[in-house]
Amino acid sequence: MKICILGGGAYGLALASIFNKNKHNVIVWTHSKEEEKELEKTRTTDKIKNYTIPKSISITSSLKRAVKNSTLVVIAVPAHAVNEVSEKLSEHITKDMHILIATKGIENDTCAFLTDVVERYINTNKIAVISGPSFASDIVKEIPIGLSLATTNSRTKNMIKALIENDNVKTRDTLDIIGVEICGSIKNVMAIASGMLEGMKVTDSTKALFLTEALNDIKELIEALGGNRKTILSFAGFGDILMTCTSTNSRNFTYGKLIGEGKIKEAEKYANNTTVEGLYTLKSIKELIKREKVKMPIVDLISDIICNNKNKEEMLSFLIEKK
Repeated sequence: MKICILGGGAYGLALASIFNKNKHNVIVWTHSKEEEKELEKTRTTDKIKNYTIPKSISITSSLKRAVKNSTLVVIAVPAHAVNEVSEKLSEHITKDMHILIATKGIENDTCAFLTDVVERYINTNKIAVISGPSFASDIVKEIPIGLSLATTNSRTKNMIKALIENDNVKTRDTLDIIGVEICGSIKNVMAIASGMLEGMKVTDSTKALFLTEALNDIKELIEALGGNRKTILSFAGFGDILMTCTSTNSRNFTYGKLIGEGKIKEAEKYANNTTVEGLYTLKSIKELIKREKVKMPIVDLISDIICNNKNKEEMLSFLIEKK
């Protein structure tokens, strides 16, 4: 089967490596003609160190070529680009194709989840979301990983599981699309806060305090927005939150760590040169909880520290005083 990956970033290329290993016909689309030429020429990318892209994976900057005759279209572009890409995709996709959203985030202007953004332009029920603890650098090393696969379409579920699972990739399916999207989005924001605590050199006990409070808050948010609170215990929930909030391989954690160390200029430079999805999502989450009248003061505090120069030390008193 032909599988099209939209997005030549680290995660898109990593997912391509899984499908390629499973002996499928894989093509990766990048919006940049220059990036297409560079990837084709060198078969390497600075987005994943020490990784060589197999020659059996095709690279193109032609969306029409990428999508044509594909069984599965995987959306792996940054969250802010999903709207534009979905609009262009609608011109080429057919009713027989299935869509898998691997991007995590919430649209800034509308607070829409990414399934809603895609469905804004494409009328389909063949859509799924995948999320879980899986750094691109780990995926290409073919180590064991677990992913949550959320869809209400049993045919889409069975097809994606057959395409992606192998000796190193495990999936657990769920009907809770909204819960998986919430976890995948807000964990990047929580990773920034966790990184701050790391930069402040707090103890493991305090880090554990924060993670526990974060998990409980996210569980309440899932339920408030109509999802299943049990999703917090899934690969998309606890699994991804644990990984993203504790690893220096996480860009969001690394950004937060610089803030915690008081290296504000370095943090700004890092954010300007690296995709820190949590910064994009922070604005959306803050507006979403305000609109839905959900109390989540940790989000307001993170926003105040980053955007309004609030003292980062208030994180510690907040965790103790929080009800």
